[in-house]
Amino acid sequence: MARNRPATGQVRIIAGQWRSRKLPIQDLEGLRPTTDRVRETLFNWIAGDLPGARVLDCFGGSGALCFEALSRYAKYAKVFELQAGAAKQLKQNLATLKCDCAEVVQGDTLVQLKTPPAEGFDVVFIDPPFRKGLAQACIDGLNAQAWLNEDALVYVETEREHPLLNLPAGWLPLKEKQAGQVTYRLYRVEHPEAE
Repeated sequence: MARNRPATGQVRIIAGQWRSRKLPIQDLEGLRPTTDRVRETLFNWIAGDLPGARVLDCFGGSGALCFEALSRYAKYAKVFELQAGAAKQLKQNLATLKCDCAEVVQGDTLVQLKTPPAEGFDVVFIDPPFRKGLAQACIDGLNAQAWLNEDALVYVETEREHPLLNLPAGWLPLKEKQAGQVTYRLYRVEHPEAE
């Protein structure tokens, strides 16, 4: 049981106000931080959209994506994380950074997405544990409950052999790359389909 394992790894913030800061991450099953190379490409893609943005990280994990976005002056970040140990570490890292514009919610992302948010999001990260079918379910949940603002950017990272995603209407593919066993894509959502 991974409940009380100490932090055994680190994630490094690449750029922005916390550039080069290293934050501890726990060694938990399925935790697979986005590599520096992939993160650098992603944040080059979205750099101009981050200042003042509301960010949603659907599978917080190490926090690599949300911390990078906050470092680059996103206005607010909400982070969902299923594992209690990882959620606790995310909260500790936010405290270390003296960041009070982020909220970590420990719980099942797909359950959280069933309730519409008080306010939509401009940038969304979907980087779930691999081979569990979570990327598609997350996309469907975001689309059904008005989580996305008009022109929101959605980043999706999946295993390379993942089947094609069934995208809702109004989701435009912007970028796609592969690195090792990972495929990562960026979409712009022109017309969110709130039901």
